[in-house]
Amino acid sequence: MAIAPMLDRRLSIAPMMDWTDRHCRYFLRLITARALLYTEMVPTGAILHGPRGRVLRFDPAEHPVALQLGGADPSELARAAEFGEAAGYDEVNLNVGCPSDRVQSARFGACLMAEPELVAASVRAMRQAVGLPVTVKTRVGIDQQDSYDFLRRFVEAVAGAGCGTIIVHARKAWLSGLSPKENREIAPLRYELVHRVKQDFPELEVILNGGIRTLDQARAELAHVDGVMLGREAYQNPFALAEWERALYASADPLPERAGIVEELLPYVERELTEGTPLRAITRHVLGLFNGQPGARAWRRHLSEAAHRPDAGPGTILEALAQIRPAPRAAA
Repeated sequence: MAIAPMLDRRLSIAPMMDWTDRHCRYFLRLITARALLYTEMVPTGAILHGPRGRVLRFDPAEHPVALQLGGADPSELARAAEFGEAAGYDEVNLNVGCPSDRVQSARFGACLMAEPELVAASVRAMRQAVGLPVTVKTRVGIDQQDSYDFLRRFVEAVAGAGCGTIIVHARKAWLSGLSPKENREIAPLRYELVHRVKQDFPELEVILNGGIRTLDQARAELAHVDGVMLGREAYQNPFALAEWERALYASADPLPERAGIVEELLPYVERELTEGTPLRAITRHVLGLFNGQPGARAWRRHLSEAAHRPDAGPGTILEALAQIRPAPRAAA
């Protein structure tokens, strides 16, 4: 088996259902060259029995990009991982964090924290099948099983199976009674548990996810863990990724222009439209590009109102861009 390549995970963007599709990832890659991007969670059945080419499709510009899988059958996960490797992904990640009822009914996601040996067997099967890094994204606990000992035993089993990188959402998951949205907000963040994982497993690459909203927070956490994973902040305020990348990677590259990012996106939009992709499938991901800038509201409004029209196209985006006005200069 080939040696898994090393990926830089100091900054990554979380897999988010209905959000981080291929259009979103292409757009984000125009802003950040280095952050590791993740697909939405893809059930193994969608790969093994569905329209595999469409499910696994991504643009080469998205690299580095990881495929997140949902499943609980080691052999099926191994086969899905093989297809992911063949498609060109840079990492395969197993979802052990999603608390939704639909995911639980298929016996995968956060409920798998209660079955560490099954997760370990799945990791072993995938590692034997592919030469890509095989990683796990999990929570700090589930329901009343939220002690550090519970988390440590889970990590020990996964690490023992050869997983070298674990991504930990610092909130526990409630498997019943809360919606996925509430599961992202109600349980308290427990960064100290993630820090202890890194202390007890220093050879393990530990990535912290959950509640990171500012660059100062990220810098503080990187004193304790190997990387930070952004979720909603990256989606709602995407241009901040350029600033974060410049700081966390000590880059001297100038920040891109927001308008320049829009212009770079246009050829992709034109190509996708010729293939039948509706404009709104792309523009829904770019609404936050001008957050905090003069004209941001007009940008969002125009795209929200006009992108669904039958004749919507690249010109619709340029019309929205024309509504952005530079901030008035301060008096000398």
